[in-house]
Order: sequence, then C-alpha cells, then structure tokens
Amino acid sequence: MVSFRKKKSSKAASKAGDDVATAKAPPQADDARDETAAIPARPPTMDDIPDLLATMEKEKGEKAANATKRIYELCDVGHKQNRVPMVCSGKYDVLTPLANCLTQESGDGRHLACLALNNLSIPTENKRVMALGPASAAVIGGLCKVIAEDKQESYLCCICLMNLSFLEASITTMLQHSPVADGAAPVSPLDNPNSLLRILEKMLKNAPAVPKSGSGKSEGVRWACGLIKNLAKSEENAALLGKTDIPKCVVENVRNSTTPPSRWTSNSLEDFSLFVILNLAQWPVSKESLVRAGAVDVVKPIMAEGDLQGLKATMACAFLGASWADFPEAGSAAAKSISELMTNIIEKKGKDGQYAYGVFKLYTATKAYRDLSAAASHDEASAKVLAVPSAVALCLQVVSDLVMAADDEANGGSKYVPDVKSAEYSAGAICNMLSAILQAGDPPRKSIQTEKACGEIATMFTQYSKLEGTSEEGKAAAEKAAEEIKSASDSARPILEISHDLWTQYRKREGQPLDQFISQEKGIEVDESGPLDFLPCVNSDGQCSIL
Repeated sequence: MVSFRKKKSSKAASKAGDDVATAKAPPQADDARDETAAIPARPPTMDDIPDLLATMEKEKGEKAANATKRIYELCDVGHKQNRVPMVCSGKYDVLTPLANCLTQESGDGRHLACLALNNLSIPTENKRVMALGPASAAVIGGLCKVIAEDKQESYLCCICLMNLSFLEASITTMLQHSPVADGAAPVSPLDNPNSLLRILEKMLKNAPAVPKSGSGKSEGVRWACGLIKNLAKSEENAALLGKTDIPKCVVENVRNSTTPPSRWTSNSLEDFSLFVILNLAQWPVSKESLVRAGAVDVVKPIMAEGDLQGLKATMACAFLGASWADFPEAGSAAAKSISELMTNIIEKKGKDGQYAYGVFKLYTATKAYRDLSAAASHDEASAKVLAVPSAVALCLQVVSDLVMAADDEANGGSKYVPDVKSAEYSAGAICNMLSAILQAGDPPRKSIQTEKACGEIATMFTQYSKLEGTSEEGKAAAEKAAEEIKSASDSARPILEISHDLWTQYRKREGQPLDQFISQEKGIEVDESGPLDFLPCVNSDGQCSIL
C-alpha cells in the first residue's frame, strides 16, 4: 500500500499491498511530495470537519482549496486512524463535497480532493461505503470525469478506483457506471461514451505506443490497467471488456515492452497488462478477443520465466488453448508451478518473492490445471507428466471437500471449503488424466489397495455428480471418472493407489470420517429358509433372538 505523507525528499520507497494511495508527483504513483499550501494557524482536528465541509461547499477559490487541504491532512499518512471514522462514523459526509471538488476547473482543489479520496479509499471498511454507498455515484462519477477530461490528476483517479476495486463485491457495479442526464433512460456502458468502460478504453487507445516513463500519461495508462485487472475478475465484466478494444491494447502493451519479463516490477504496466490477459483468458466470453489480438504468440515466450510472470503466462496459455508442445520442458514446469499454486491456495499461503495469498483464486488455478490436462490428454505419456500422485490427490481433495461441506450429517471438514467451480475443474482434470492415473502395474497383478481405492473414489465422484448445483460439465466428468475408475479394480494401478493413500492421509489430518465414501453396496446372504439378517442371531422355532 502506498500512502501520502509530507516529505522533503521527492522519492519514497515502493510498498506492495492490496491498495494503492498516491502522492502529488507523477513520476511514480507511489512517490510522496510536499504540499506547499500555507500552513494553517493550528493543525486541523476531527472537530473541525463540519466547518471545513461547509467552507468547501459555500466558498470557492483559495478558501475552498485550503479547507480541502485540511480535510486531506486529517487523513494523511500521519493520521491513518482518522480514515475510517471520517467515512463510516455517520457523523459527516466528506465524500460528496470531495467528489464535487473533482468537477472544479481549479487545479488545487481538484488535486487535493484526489489525494484525500485516495487515502480514504484504503481501509477495507471504507471501500463499501465509497463504492456502493449513497455517495458512490458522485465519487465514481467525479473520478471518471477527471479521467475523461484527461486532467493531470487522471492517474490519481485511476488509483483511487483501483483501490475501491479490491472490494470484489463492488467491481460489477463499478463497471456498470454509465451516467445519463436526469430523467433519461439508462444506457448500456457499451453505448455510452461517458461510461467508465469507454473512458478506460479511450485512455488505453490514445496512449502513445512508447509512453515516456514517469509521465502523467504513462502513469494514467499504467494504473488504468491495474484497475482493469481487478474489474476483469468478474465474468460479467469480462463479457463487457471483451467487446471493446481493451484486450487488444493490453496485448500490445506486452508486445511493445522493451524490458525483459524477468525485470518487470510489481505494478508495472507490463505486470498489470499480463494480469489483465490472464483474467480475461479464463472466461469464455472474453478469451476469443485475446485470441484475435494474437495473445498466444505474445505470451508464449514468457512461459520460460520461472517466476510470477512465467506462472501467469503459463495459465493464460492454458486458458487460450495453446498446444501441449508450446509448454516448456515438455509441460513439466507448467504442471509443477500450477499444482504448487493450487496447494498454496488451499493451505492459505503465498510464495516468497512471487505472490501473496489471495492474489489468485482456486477456481483460476484448478481451471488452468484442467485446461493444461486437456492439452496433454492426446496421449498417455503427456498425461502422465501431470498425473503425479500429489496433484491427483489434490484434485480428489477439492472435490471431496465440497461433497463433505454439502453433507450436513458428516463430521469433520476442511479449513478451505472449495467453490463449485473449483470442484468442477478438478473433476475435469481427473477425467482428462484417467489414461495415466489408471495405468496398470507391470507385471499385472491383483491388488486389495487398488480395489479399495477404486471403490472409494468412484463413490465420491458419484456423490459429487448428484450434488445440487453441480454443473452439467462437472456431472459428466464425474460420471465418466466414476465409471472408468470403478471398472479398473481388476488390476493394480500404482498411481491411483498412491494418490488414494495421500488423499486418505489428508482426510485423517482433517478429522474427516474415513467411511464417508465406502460403498454401501452389500451382498445378501441366504440359506434354504431365505435371506439372513446381518446381525448374529439364533433361529429357534422361527424365532430370532439377537445375541
């Protein structure tokens, strides 16, 4: 997170985090600069807020700007404790006056309002009020107006919107922002040049092919891509973004970069642009726009990077339908990095030096593994690269945890309850890898362990296929997996056995009932008198007494 503070130095160290707040100077959005307005007779206090807001609304020019400056000072880096009370206490409405300042022609008041709104947008508690509350239309509308008019504060407004977009509940509403005149009928964002969607598209399209590093224009485009990265996490938003030139623009950002991917820094234009490609690629409604823009050929070389950028490129190529031959090291690097990501997400941890927990969603990682396994499913040798027991067990875990979560009578559980999409993609991955998972041992032999594994795993997939909410794709994959696995119990299947053992160990650690997926299909014993109960009994003159 980057905050505002007054410094003598014109540079401040970058800090990575969920949100970004900015300072005055455009060379880097995370720089901090001195504010040169006159120092007030005394530092402002929270008790001054009503009078300051009244001045902002009634006065113009220097008096209004000075009042705005004091509001900013109350929420600067030295007064972080004031940020939530200023927005959420219910005592003040600081948002509407600050939003009104954004429409001023005077640069000082507008700039100070941008700084204050950026700082106020950082706390999680404030995001919902600013993005979805009563003043949200004024705030988002004011920020969009500054961007549309290409003011020097455009980059500050993009950062503020990006801060708000870290609240995922807000991103669909934000991209639907499409202002019309009072009393006019609503207009789709695609048909409104004043919508946030079209304003962002225009900013990217009008950017110079090789923007000057650190310029206001380049900073605006950079943070606009950061905002789009977050907005593209929603499938509904992806459908809108895919109908604009934004996918083409972000592909060109990567194509035109003169910096090697290994030197891309966090929050750089290239880093954001590749994230946008990744997020759009995972949705069928938007991935074709990337294919048409030549994204596969642009992103493929980045897969060789063994870091965060390589991981993003690998998942994007899997989503975009790259062939198995396109993945470096015969697919082994891709299999390792994506399965590691799945594990880290489930264990709620990140990877040092690359990504923090929460950057990627489980449904993104499992879908990438499913699509990668689809590219490898053309032959057993390729599928075997992916079908390592630890990865297979992980997919079983995701599906079974969802089944357990849906069973009100089951004891135990998981610290990470997967979503329905993650379970669907995990079932699809297992289905794609069946040829390798069910490879028979050499020499062929009977195995009690394989029989047990086949029975439990087939039962688990059958239960999953019958869950309410399971998609048709998930149901089809689960039914196919259950049928083929159940019929494979006649011979030892080493990969299946080891995978089942790892899955069972996980369930033991989580305290889950180990009989949850034991088949209840039992034979009925009979003698000449008819069926026998399973309870031991003594038959005497037609009477049965339980021992």
